[in-house]
This record gives sequence, C-alpha cells and structure tokens, in this order.
Amino acid sequence: MPYPDLPLKLAGAGVWASTVHAEADAGSSSRSRQRGSPRRLFHFSKKPYILARIVSPSAAASSTEEVEALLKWKASLGNQSHSLLTSWVLTPNNKTNSSSHIKTRSSPCNWVGITCDKVGSVAKINLTSAGLKGTLHDFGFLSFPNLVSLDLSNNSLSGTIPTHIGNLSKLTILFLDRNQLRGSIPREAGNLMNLNELSLSTNLLTGSIPFTLGNLTNLSFLYLWNNKLSGSIPLEIGNLSNLIELDLSSNNLTSSIPHLLSLIDLELGNNILTGTIPASLELGINALTGTIPASLGNLSNLTTLYLYGNQLSGSIPRELGNLKSLIDLELGNNALTGTIPTSLGNLNSLTTLYIHHNQLSGSIPRELGNLKSLTDLELGINALTGTIPASLGNRITGNIPLELLKLTRLEYLDLSSNQLVGEIPKEIGRLASLFELALNDNYLSGNIPLEFSMLSNLQHLNLAANNLSGSIVKQLGDCLKLLSLNLSKNKFSGSIPFHIGSLPSLQVLDLSQNSLSGEIAPQIGNLKRLEMLNLSHNKLSGSIPSTFIEMLSLIFVDISYNELEGPLPHIKAFQNAPTDAIRNNKGLCGNATSLQTCATSIRNKAKMKEGHKVLILIALPFLGTLCLVFALIGIFSIFCKRVRHVENDSGEMHNENLFSIWSYDGKLVYEDIIEATEAFNTNHCIGVGGYGSVYKAELSTGQVVAIKKFHPLQDGETDDLKSLTSEIRALAEIRHRNIVKLHGFCLHARHSFLVYEYFERGSLAKILSSVEQATELDWVKRVKVIRDVAHALSYIHHDCSPSIVHRDITSNNVLLDLEYGAHLSDFGTARFLKPDLSHWTSLAGTYGYIAPELAYTMQVTEKCDVYSFGVVTLEVIMGEHPTKIISGISPLSSASIGKKILLKDVLDQRLSPPILQVVDEVVSIVKVAFSCLHASPQSRPTMKQVSQKLSIHKANSLESSEMIKLEQLMRLEVQL
Repeated sequence: MPYPDLPLKLAGAGVWASTVHAEADAGSSSRSRQRGSPRRLFHFSKKPYILARIVSPSAAASSTEEVEALLKWKASLGNQSHSLLTSWVLTPNNKTNSSSHIKTRSSPCNWVGITCDKVGSVAKINLTSAGLKGTLHDFGFLSFPNLVSLDLSNNSLSGTIPTHIGNLSKLTILFLDRNQLRGSIPREAGNLMNLNELSLSTNLLTGSIPFTLGNLTNLSFLYLWNNKLSGSIPLEIGNLSNLIELDLSSNNLTSSIPHLLSLIDLELGNNILTGTIPASLELGINALTGTIPASLGNLSNLTTLYLYGNQLSGSIPRELGNLKSLIDLELGNNALTGTIPTSLGNLNSLTTLYIHHNQLSGSIPRELGNLKSLTDLELGINALTGTIPASLGNRITGNIPLELLKLTRLEYLDLSSNQLVGEIPKEIGRLASLFELALNDNYLSGNIPLEFSMLSNLQHLNLAANNLSGSIVKQLGDCLKLLSLNLSKNKFSGSIPFHIGSLPSLQVLDLSQNSLSGEIAPQIGNLKRLEMLNLSHNKLSGSIPSTFIEMLSLIFVDISYNELEGPLPHIKAFQNAPTDAIRNNKGLCGNATSLQTCATSIRNKAKMKEGHKVLILIALPFLGTLCLVFALIGIFSIFCKRVRHVENDSGEMHNENLFSIWSYDGKLVYEDIIEATEAFNTNHCIGVGGYGSVYKAELSTGQVVAIKKFHPLQDGETDDLKSLTSEIRALAEIRHRNIVKLHGFCLHARHSFLVYEYFERGSLAKILSSVEQATELDWVKRVKVIRDVAHALSYIHHDCSPSIVHRDITSNNVLLDLEYGAHLSDFGTARFLKPDLSHWTSLAGTYGYIAPELAYTMQVTEKCDVYSFGVVTLEVIMGEHPTKIISGISPLSSASIGKKILLKDVLDQRLSPPILQVVDEVVSIVKVAFSCLHASPQSRPTMKQVSQKLSIHKANSLESSEMIKLEQLMRLEVQL
C-alpha cells in the first residue's frame, strides 16, 4: 500500500532525503558527519519512498511476541504517531483452523521502519525523524532477541530510558539522540557488550555517567553531549580500547579526565573540568593547569590536539614529535616556557601550528622547514630570538633563512617588525601558494627579486620601512591577484613601471617616501578598483595622466612633495583632497583647496608674458613714453592687488579647511550638508553629547546621513585637531558590517563635523528606555544585537593594525538599523595600540561602563572594552543598567547576591520569558557577560574568544532555567 510522505533528516548533515534504504552501509565514514552526530548506516537518495525491505514469504516468520510488542508500543504513542505507522497492522489470512475462523499474518517485515534478518526476525528498527511522541516504557525490549540496530533519534520521546534496554544483547547501534529523555543513563546499558555506536546526545539526561559503560569494549563512538550530566568522568571509560570518538561536551562534568589512548576525536568543552591534564588528550578552553605530559606522544592516531586557552606551564614535550598523524596542533594562549622542540619537524602531516601567546624563548628550529604541508604558522607574542625568523612580536635577527622558504605550501608569512638584514632571497619564488607576505619594518636591503613574478597567488605584499633600493621591478605586474602593494619608506629610484597598471584587483598602492622620478605612467589610470593611492615624498614630475579620471573607486590620495604640475583629475578623491595631500608641488591647479583654478593660472602666465613684450617694445624705441608705461604698470598693479585680495578672501576659509566627503554616489558636498541642516538648525538635532551634537540630514540626492558636529575649536587645539585627523583617516579604512560607516568629515574653526551613515532606529539606549520599542526588541533580536557588538569589537581588537580600543562602549554608542542589526559608533575617544608599547591616558568613557582598573592605573588595553561589553550585555538582557549586580560582583558580595537572585527575575520583565530555543542562548550570554566583568583584566576573555563563543550555540548544562541562580553563572565564567 502507498504510504504518506515521511520526511527524514540525515543527522548532523542538514540534508533532507526522500528515500531510506534499510541496507547497512558498512563503508560509511564517521569523519564525514558533523561533530557529535552519530553515523548513519543508510543510503539517502531522491527516489520514491522505499520504507521497508521486502522479504519473501518464506522469510516472514517473525514471532507473535515481536508483533504484539510493536503493536503494544504503537498503542502507547500519541495519536499523531499512529498516522505515521499506518502499515503497523495485522493482515487477514484466508486460511482457517478448528479454533478460529481467521488467522493473521504475524510478520512485521513489510512495516515502515522495520528490517528483518534472513529468517524473518526483527533485526533493525529505524524510525529516525518520524515525529514520534510518547515514551519507551511500553517498548518490549525483551521481545527482540535478534535486534542489532535501534534508531529512534530526532523524535519527541520523553520519560526515562528503561533498564530493560540492557537485554538487547545483540545490539550494535543505539541512537536515542535529539529527544526529550530525562533521568539518568541506566547502568544496565553496560550489558550491551556488542554495542559499537551509542548516541544519547541532546536530551535532558541528568545524574552521572555510569561506570558500567566501561564494559562496552567494542564501543567505537560514544556521544553524550548536550545533556545535563554531572559528576566526574568515570575512570572506567579509559578501558574502552576501541573508542575512536568521544563527545561529552556541554554538560556539567567535573574532576579529571581519564586516560584515553585510542581516540582520534575528543570533545569535552563547555564543562567544569579541573585538575591537571591527563596523559592523553585535551581540548581548550578549560581551566587546566600543570604541564603537558610526555605520554601524549603515545597517541599515534591523533590528528587534532587543542590545548589552547588554558593555564598550562612548563615546556613543550619533545615526544609530541611522535604524533605522525597530527594535522592541527594548537598550544597558544598558555604559559609555556622553554624552547620549541626540534622534534616538531617530524610532523609531516601538520598543516596548522599555533604556539603564540606563551613565554617561549630561544630560536626557531630550522627543522620546521621540514613541515612541507604547513599552511598556517603562529609563533608571535613570545620571547624568541636568534637568526631564524618568526611572526610579529619576536626579536629576530639575521638573514631570512632558506629553510623557511622550503615550506612550499605556506599561505601566510609575516616576518614584520623584526631586525632582519640582508637581501630578500630569490628562493622566495618557491612559495607559489603564498597569498600574504609581510616583511615590513626590518633592515632588508638590495633589490626586489625578479622571482616575485612566480607568486601568482599573492594578494598582499608589504615591504615598507626597509632599506630596499634599485628600481621597482616590472615583474610585480605579474602578480595579478594583488589587492594591496606597499613599498613605502625605502630607497627605490627610477620611474614607476607601467606594468603596475596591469593589476586588475589592486585596491591599495603605497609608493611614498622613496626617490622615484619621471612622469606617472598613464597605465596607472587602469587601476579601476584602486581605493588608496600614496605617491607622496618622491621626485615625480610632469602632469597627472588624464586616465586618472576613470579611477572612480579612489577614496584617499596623497601626491604631496613631488614636482607635479598641471590640472588635478576631476574626480572626487582629488577635488576633495586636503591641503596636506597636494602641497609642495611645482604647479598644480584645479578646484581643490588652496589651488588656483587652471584657467586663472594659464591667464596669469599669459598676461605676464604679454606685459614683458609690451615693456620691451615701448621702452627701447620710445623713452618718452616711460611715464605712460609707469602709469600702465601702476594700473596693472592695482588690478592685481584687487584680484589677489579677492582670491585671498575667497580662499581664506579653504586654507584653514581640512575637508573631505565621499559616499557611494559621490555627490555629498559641504554646501549640501549646510543646506540640508539649515546651517545646523536645532530642528534637525537628534542628539547631544559631551563632544557636540548629532543632526539628521537628508541631502539633495535623497540620501539620509547623520552629522556629528563638534563644539567650535578653540585656539591652541592644533595638536588635538591633528590627532583627530589621523584617527579619521584610519577609521575611514575600517570596513565592517557592524561598525558605523564614516562617509566624510570637515575640520574647520567654524564647522567641524563627521558624516556617518544614518540608522533609523537610533541608539540601543533609546530603545531600551521606551516600553513600546523595548517590547519590540524581543529575545531573538537582543541575542543578535549582542553578537553584532561582539563581532565589531573583535574586529577592531584583533583584525586592525594597529589594534583599536574604543574606550566608550555604551548602549548610547550602539545604533540599530531597521532589521535590528547593531552598529558600533562614536570613536571619539578611541586609541590605537601599537605593539610593545604601554598606553597611558586620562580617564575617558562613560560612568558605569568604565573598567575598574582605569580608575587607578590609567593604562588602556583591549580588556577595558571587554569590561564595558559585559556591562552593555547585561543591560540588553535586563532592560536597564545592571548597577546593583555590578556593584555586587566582588569576592565579598558576589556569592550572597548570586544565591538570592534567580536569572528569571533579572530578565527584562517587559518581555515574555524566552522560549525553549532561546533560553539556552540567553543563559550562555549571561555567563559570557559575567566573565567579561571579572575584576582582573587578565582573567577576562578576549573579544575574539567572546565572538567565537557567541557564534556557537549549545544548550546550557544547568537545571531548568526557572531555577538558575546568578551564582551559578558567575561560577561558570571560566568556560570561555
């Protein structure tokens, strides 16, 4: 009979299929699934439904006991389950006997989800994703002696797991994951001696993990993650010698980790694990201490070893070099000391090596050159020395070693800010996979190797601030994927090769502070995607090519301190360029600030030549007309003075102005802004702050922008103006969807303002203060707002160079768009952090959001923003500033406050309680917020860790959210 469509979902892969073949796929690999999801031993295709294997009548000999057990369980399920099991019925048989008029066919082998063995006994039950609702209490486990596979995953089964499950002695696969099962895992499960795969993940299971699971010596895959299991991990788990994958993450497990020497994949994150690391394997981020045991070298099958983000000390054991299968080794963010062992050069399969942010010393061993598969290397922020280079933050000297250039699969190579000398070796051409090379801020000399033409995948090249000389080689034009090219602050001479104009994707070109001469090649105008061009402080001559008028993407340009002349290209970047960007040239003209118009310049030259001719013709033959000549000269002088006076009057404001406006349509101009705001009339004001006022302006193009107008500048504020100008130029390069876009600026004694994109919903503080708007900002939207702010801060802290500290993270400085996307704004107090420098400043920020250490140290670090983010996060969750909670977070008061206050009581009461799908995210966010508010800056997470944490959703490991106390969330802050 035809069966209704029954959608089936492939666990962990997100693939909907329309057909289930009940034949086992013995060759399927568990490594292809998502982490923590059980393997599926079934084929999926898009053929019509084949819901059961058809067996011959001779094989249909299932016992009546099996039939009755299945029908009894069906009857105990909800009514909606019956419609999905319509084939589970008794079929009449025409044969009769003396005791009854009708016999029944007792074989269920053609029922949905049932597979029989060769003799007709039930061997497999597969009802995954079947929408079943009910319990397992009436499931007759004793009635299926030949059952080898039971898959009831992804349904709505509730209640406990019956102890009778231990009677399925032949069972090899048991999948009960993604249901609503409660209670403890029965210790009788340890009787399933043939079990190979067990998944109970994503349920509501509580209690401890039974030690009897250590009896399952055939078990290869054990998934218990995303439950509410507590207590210690049984030592008996270490007896599972065939175990390949173990996932116990997202529970409330404590104590130490047993020895697990056969694992390929171990997941223990989001628990409360303590103690020293075992002699086996561990994943970050926990609070593990002690040293890395040498016995880790026995894990011969290990492919991934994550120990980052703990508190591990001591040296890196040389035995790690025995892990020949290792692909990814991450030991960063610990307190490891000693040298990098040379044995790591034996890890031939290694693609990722992270040992950054430790206290390692000595030189980088040349044996690392043997890592032919290495694509990602991070050794920065240590105390490495010697002649072999490393990444940013070390003190490396000597030449670039040829051993390093044997890493032919290397994609990133950052040797900047060291003390490298000598020439760039031509062997650099071997790194064909390289797409980012940074050798800037060293003492390199000589020419650029011609072999750079072999770097066909190179996207970013930075050779700035060295002693490189000679000409810029034309072979750079062969690096067709280049996005940025920085050769500034060197000793390059000769002309700019026209081959540079062949780089179709180039966005940044900086050749400043060299000795380049000659005219600019017209081919440079072919760089249609160029956004930043700096040719300043060279000896370039001639006019700017007319082809530059096609460079419409250009945002920033600096051609100052050259010998250029002639008209500026009539495009926005040149016309709006500040005075400093075009000054000190031979004879530029145009409509830009401080320049004569080209027509006036030509006319003045012509008049001067004509005056000379007239003077010669009149003075020589007719001395008597000398008085007339004097009179004419006098009149001409008076006229010129008047012209100069008019020009000075009209140019006075321009000479003082630093003005630049840009946008997507290129039509934003100063006059338009003044007109749109009616000269900054208060009717257009939408906010007032300590630095000035914010205005809403609808321009003639129809675009709406926000104008942040500063208070009038006073005399003596030149240094502040210069600093602000520098910050504006840096912020103009920031491109992140969660950071307000800066369209332009005007800095003048009368009008100083910034032009930002406008966001319709205004500030987060404004929304939270309104009952109507706060109600509209539901829990899903609030979670999104917090994530967006975290992503923005992670960007300015970790992806900008130098990193930026905002210093004023408040709900007032978070703006929301129509889709409730959050955008970080107001960088008026931001500071740039340069490596290896201490940053001290006067107190800045908003009271109630400032990190406590600033009050007594005045030292600025990224952790100041982390603290402020924690305050804003709680404010979003609570709907008001968390003053009382913050004041209570101290060694003396936090415990008492936490015991008295339930989480549900501090959530914004204007909203309904978060639904089941969101409550876990809210709990996770509050835990993150408390970790950000730690009194010690060193104990707070980084914003990168916070951003990653908030991007990965897992259910919380606490009891019902109704009973969660703040004390519990404060105590679990170390789980980041």
